[in-house]
Amino acid sequence: MEMTGYKKIDPKFIDENLIKLISDDWMLVTAGNEEKFNTMTANWAGVGYLWNRPVAFVFIRPERYTYEFVEKQEYFSLTFFNEKYRNALNICGTKSGRDCNKVAEASLTPCFTKKGTPSFEEARLVIECKKLYAGMLSEASFLNRHIFDTVYGQKGNIHKLYIVEMTDVWLKLQ
Repeated sequence: MEMTGYKKIDPKFIDENLIKLISDDWMLVTAGNEEKFNTMTANWAGVGYLWNRPVAFVFIRPERYTYEFVEKQEYFSLTFFNEKYRNALNICGTKSGRDCNKVAEASLTPCFTKKGTPSFEEARLVIECKKLYAGMLSEASFLNRHIFDTVYGQKGNIHKLYIVEMTDVWLKLQ
């Protein structure tokens, strides 16, 4: 399916401050296919240029339901929304797709790229990503013990890092 209502752009020409988009505005990480997919709110990520290509890096805990979908798929999407969708992002970040249809609860409308990657019609920016690298963070590799103790400690599993190529970027037409 074509991304109707969007303009395809080069990742180099994303005009917005991606640090602000990720940290303050949040994003949805979505993986799966048209039959079954899941999404989660995230704000631990970044972007850059690595291995001669535009990349993003995303951190996902193995206990998250979306993790199962990301593990199985070659592609997933990062989607960004206007502030009026903050409640939808809250729902997708606090509820599990194992227990409910959080996409319906968040009043989001799924759509799919030509590669079959799930996204949402309400998104203002869609980044389709191809996995290049995946590896678990290691407690022994933390140089700042305070970060590990504060973020992980007894709170759950360590994140898995995914480095992904930003293969396609779509900006919603006004």
